[in-house]
Amino acid sequence: MSYTVSIIEGDGIGHEIIPAALRVLEHTGIPFIWEYVPAGEIAAEQFQTPVPDITSDSILHNKLALKGPLTNLVGRGWPSPNVLLRKKLGLYAAVKRARYFEGVDSPFKDADFLVVREAREDTYAGAEQQVGPDAAVAIKYITRANSETVARFTFDLARRMGRKKVSVTHKANVLKLTDGLFLKSAQDVASEFPDIECESIMIDHMAFKLVKEPLSCDIILAPNVYGDILADLIAGICGSLGLGFGGNFGPDAAVFEPVHGTAPTIAGQGIANPIGEILSGAMLLDYIGEHKAAASVEKAVASVLKKGEHLTADLGGLAGTKEITDAIISEMDE
Repeated sequence: MSYTVSIIEGDGIGHEIIPAALRVLEHTGIPFIWEYVPAGEIAAEQFQTPVPDITSDSILHNKLALKGPLTNLVGRGWPSPNVLLRKKLGLYAAVKRARYFEGVDSPFKDADFLVVREAREDTYAGAEQQVGPDAAVAIKYITRANSETVARFTFDLARRMGRKKVSVTHKANVLKLTDGLFLKSAQDVASEFPDIECESIMIDHMAFKLVKEPLSCDIILAPNVYGDILADLIAGICGSLGLGFGGNFGPDAAVFEPVHGTAPTIAGQGIANPIGEILSGAMLLDYIGEHKAAASVEKAVASVLKKGEHLTADLGGLAGTKEITDAIISEMDE
């Protein structure tokens, strides 16, 4: 059986890290068919939208996608391509993961974080407008239905992964109606999962705990904006933004991508760290039930990082994208 996967190279370093990830996925021996589709800056110029229907239709048909980072086309009249993609595909949960790897410069050994971010609402829904020449307003939109959906997804994920605690992150002491609704919805769902602890924690205190007591954190459930910020934080705690990976999930499709952005300052130089994209590919393998192949990729990445002979600049080395990818593939053959 082969798997057809929609591929979005995206912008910036996406043109380097996606080919690297595909090389690794192909080396697992799992039969894949890659279906390349446009999104981002080039798509906006060609189709007058950063996410044309040809792209969303492909992903909904294949039910799987691996994507690179997309440029936010600020000031050009188009919505955020990531927001638009999630909206068109009905992706309600964005899972971001970062873990400690031996050999990476991080003081937090054994750290393994998961942030589950509500992906369709909050101020990222894009409902904002100018109020006169010197003021602007954004609407923070939260619904019980969507909050319960992403909470149920999170607690179910915790149970399947053997995790024991979900920390619902919010600012309900100030935003009593919106964050209050998100918190209450999550707590109502938590009652269906008595085997998993449900912790209520303010976003500011969560940031503090991640830095001071990271091993006390397990799975973090957050509204859209807070989750976006915390996803970068957990990657930084584990040593590099280039190590963060994840997936976006909805009822009809799943899209896998790294945590980081397009990194335009290093794009085209062949020095980008592809590990976040490669591990997102491993998450895709796990999602489709190819657990042995996923484990082989993760083990190879861990081995390369531990040996420290082929590391990119963000990890303190001199290796380029191709060199570290070659090393990972070589480890898969060991």
